[in-house]
Amino acid sequence: MEGSFLRHALVALLIILLQFSTNLASNPSDNSNIEYIRTSCSGTIYRRLCYRSLSVYAAKIKSNPKTLANTALNITLKATKSTSRMMVKMSRIPGMIPRETAGAVADCIEVIGDSIDELQDSMDELGHIRNSNFLLTMGDVQTWVSAALTDEDTCVDGLQGRPLNGYTKTMIRRHILKVAHLTSNALALINSYAAGSNPSSP
Repeated sequence: MEGSFLRHALVALLIILLQFSTNLASNPSDNSNIEYIRTSCSGTIYRRLCYRSLSVYAAKIKSNPKTLANTALNITLKATKSTSRMMVKMSRIPGMIPRETAGAVADCIEVIGDSIDELQDSMDELGHIRNSNFLLTMGDVQTWVSAALTDEDTCVDGLQGRPLNGYTKTMIRRHILKVAHLTSNALALINSYAAGSNPSSP
């Protein structure tokens, strides 16, 4: 009796697994969307980060270069805001930032704030892009994202050689570099969109 039950259970499990495999195989668009992300990210400097950050949005992006660029910007903006909040919190903890480094950290927080504004402006501009203003709008977006990347590099350079304890230095450097790498990737995808898109396309 027990052996019969086990056989029926195994058969039922096999049927479920076969149906699951069939469902996966019957949806080639998912693989196509993922492949589009992989191919697009091959033109960025930080390919692994690009693919890892964008592949989870593959179903939303599909193969739309504008949505890809906008999603990359949105991810970058969120990461930049998070980094800014972390640095502000660290700067307010007594003894966390040495006095001789406090000015450089304050400058860094300021330029990261500028980067946030530039990334937000870029996203707003992309949302208003039209056939008639495509080239002008894309030029503005490219300029703002380039400026954001420069701000992030300025922050990294400003902290070079400054006295910071190991934990604080590691945390700040890791977050700022990730933001800079995300911004670099977003800029590459924006440049690709600007170069490859026909202004008359939707």
